[in-house]
Amino acid sequence: MVDGKPDAAREPLRLVCFHLRQQELALPIAHVRESLRMRPITRVFLTPPWLAGIFSLRGDIVPAIDLAPWLGLPRTIAGDDSRIVVIQGAGKTVGILVDRLSELRTLDPATLAAPPPTLTPEVATLLHGVAATSTGPVQVLDPAALFRSDRMRALARSEVTT
Repeated sequence: MVDGKPDAAREPLRLVCFHLRQQELALPIAHVRESLRMRPITRVFLTPPWLAGIFSLRGDIVPAIDLAPWLGLPRTIAGDDSRIVVIQGAGKTVGILVDRLSELRTLDPATLAAPPPTLTPEVATLLHGVAATSTGPVQVLDPAALFRSDRMRALARSEVTT
């Protein structure tokens, strides 16, 4: 029994995979609302480097997050293959900038290893774990941890005051 669900440990992880600065990351498909071609993103002044700006999604204003600087990587540079992966959680919707989408994967949760100890604690808390695949390691993000992070809570507070 895991998290009160008898078979949760045996349920396969269905993942939307993407590349970010030559690393493969993934998000559980249940948290992914959609993926979009790049569209105009309006930079907002006096915001941290990981907040790329805001964009309009069918009339809603959605923050665009650049995870690369958050993870200690160079900023994401929009190209022909770049996408915005729209995720939902904690009553919020955000877009994550990615270099390109990869394949959908289904992984056995038992194949996930703990995040490497070389990661900063802030980055390690964002990961469910790392899976070895035939194409290399896939870092599986934890959307709930992303939405619980101090950075996202600060973003939520600023949305309330604007």
